Amino acid sequence: MSAPHPRILYIDDDEGLRRLVARVLARKGYTVTTAASGDEGLACVSARAAAGEPFDLVAVDHYMPGRDGLSTLEALRVLPDCPPVVYVTGSEESRIAVAALKAGAQDYVVKAVGDDFFDLLSQSFDQVLEAAALRRARDRAEQDLLASNARLEVLLREVNHRVANNLQMVMAFVSMQARSVADEAARDALHRAHQRIATIAQVNRRLYTTNDVEFVAIDEYLEALAADMGEAWSSQRPRDVRVSADAVRLKTDLAVTIGLAANELIGNACKYAYPPDADGAVDLTVRCHGPQDDGSAILTLTVEDKGCGMPADGLVQGTGLGTRLIDALTRSRGAVLAHTPVHPGTATPGTRASLTMTLSPDDWSATAED
Repeated sequence: MSAPHPRILYIDDDEGLRRLVARVLARKGYTVTTAASGDEGLACVSARAAAGEPFDLVAVDHYMPGRDGLSTLEALRVLPDCPPVVYVTGSEESRIAVAALKAGAQDYVVKAVGDDFFDLLSQSFDQVLEAAALRRARDRAEQDLLASNARLEVLLREVNHRVANNLQMVMAFVSMQARSVADEAARDALHRAHQRIATIAQVNRRLYTTNDVEFVAIDEYLEALAADMGEAWSSQRPRDVRVSADAVRLKTDLAVTIGLAANELIGNACKYAYPPDADGAVDLTVRCHGPQDDGSAILTLTVEDKGCGMPADGLVQGTGLGTRLIDALTRSRGAVLAHTPVHPGTATPGTRASLTMTLSPDDWSATAED
């Protein structure tokens, strides 16, 4: 099926030239309608648009009695869905061409004697129509992309919502199981498993509420995580978990790693640093030193308490699962975990657990406040 011929409206008060333009351009593949004045041309454009057969292009002569070309161009531009306009003038004054282009014409052609004028007119029409087709294609592509993005955002929100619900369900099952077992070690293991799941759920909650699936604001995340952990541990022991973290955004997978590591270190401090019936505070600090010359950064996560300190033999208390988990999570990043006393030689030396790792330039970014 052949493409339809472009529909052209040629507005000029010179009747002989109008007929000649219509005849020559018809041979070049255009369907040409003519108008003898600006007002007649405006009426033609409105009528064809109302009939659902708008012009593809309008050519307007500059010198016309009554409404001249610039006035006609101005009136055309306020019409809804105005076709592209080519301005035609017999004057070689550049100021007229500049005025027409500023007023919204896509191109201009200077009248000349002979066939050169029709060739120039046809070339101008071809270029303007091609540019208009490209703009329409771009607009359609943008609209399709916006619609696709909207569908993906809805899908992402639905997926995140379902993941959040599933994680909450798993946490509820673990809590129910913990309440049903009599063995203290089993109950403690289930409690720690519940906290690990909650750590991942907290990241998912942030992805769901911020619509940013690539980065997580680590300070906001850890503050929420610490509040949850403090509340959870206080149901067994009076614990106050406090946070001081730099305002840094980390890649989502790295944020999960940091959150799980913080969960293990805070959990160890809450359980072992203080007597079960005594109040105790645990301080979580995250510092990000960067950028370095290569764009990387050094991140240090510190969990500190003012409790009884590490055992004299240096052995890990409990099953050691938390330490092994931290090692498994951070080994690929070359992280280093160290335990040192806060106040050595005192009755309450406390413990400072520090996890240090190098972040690649793609792993992190400073927030706007930084």
